[in-house]
Amino acid sequence: MREAGLEGALILGTENRFYLSGFTGSAGILYLDAEGAFLLTDGRYATQAQDECPGWEVLVKSRIFPEGVAELVKERGIGSLGVEAHILTWAQWQALSEALPTIKLVPCRDVVEKLRLIKEPEEIGAIRQALALTEEGFRALLPELKAGMSEREWALKLEFYLRERGAEEVAFPFIVASGPRSALPHGIASGKRIGPGDLVVIDIGIKLGRYCSDFTRTVVVGRPTPWQQELYRAVLEAQRAAIATVRPGIPAKEVDRAAREVLASYGYGLEIFPHSTGHGLGLAVHEAPRVGEGEETRLEPGMVITIEPGAYLPGKGGIRIEDVVLVTETGAEVLTITPKEELLTIGG
Repeated sequence: MREAGLEGALILGTENRFYLSGFTGSAGILYLDAEGAFLLTDGRYATQAQDECPGWEVLVKSRIFPEGVAELVKERGIGSLGVEAHILTWAQWQALSEALPTIKLVPCRDVVEKLRLIKEPEEIGAIRQALALTEEGFRALLPELKAGMSEREWALKLEFYLRERGAEEVAFPFIVASGPRSALPHGIASGKRIGPGDLVVIDIGIKLGRYCSDFTRTVVVGRPTPWQQELYRAVLEAQRAAIATVRPGIPAKEVDRAAREVLASYGYGLEIFPHSTGHGLGLAVHEAPRVGEGEETRLEPGMVITIEPGAYLPGKGGIRIEDVVLVTETGAEVLTITPKEELLTIGG
């Protein structure tokens, strides 16, 4: 804050708010300056906020934004305020500007996110637990995935299994994409019925202890065809090359490049791999660093990232393999353990 020449800051993002204060309610804004730290919330969370946020002064307001914020900022007597403006709509930014006409409002991005880049041991432990439950559910329910079942039916069975065992919520709508739909990188589970010979991309994640998991495997219904096996081999080799590149000091773009070079050696270009090789994982399922083309962020010990190259052939099908990797002092530790050496087959 001081380095940016700001006298105060508003923290609006849900994950950033929890990271700094521990507050889990749905309504809350953090205000910080050199002399104090405040949590503004409403009456629903008065007791909860006091319990969850020791060290923060809790202010209960009937209208938090912009009225409550403006009242506090004026009381603090500051002249400049950093704001996570990317969290706000244009109308909200205008409302805040009108409520604080004499205060210099400065959009601030990635300030707290940079703190979240390096995970503490407790955070890594929470991610491990979320991954362990996710993989347990995948392995337990995979035998129930059969031809004739709809993608959504299986996804709901899996979600119930995970929630029953402690998952707080899903980290994102489960992707269960079969047959030609497996060529859709984000093919959310639909009513399509899974057919014999279908590739099925399964991308799942939960929140446990507020931290996310993210995990993908691709399976085939029945015996794989030669083209399915080759596509799988290409993606698996690309993923292995990317993981082998992970080490402290290397720009994230180099991990992405390693995966793309392998796919290119098989004749597959950008058009069949249209997304980044991975991303950071933590309180949000997608957070910094982006493991993609042009990303200059250098990997550091304690970062947790996904490695998930894919290859998608429109009208035919696609493959994606995703593991979660912890950057260590010497390289990488793969936190996910489900086998991937061969294309997994399920009953037809």
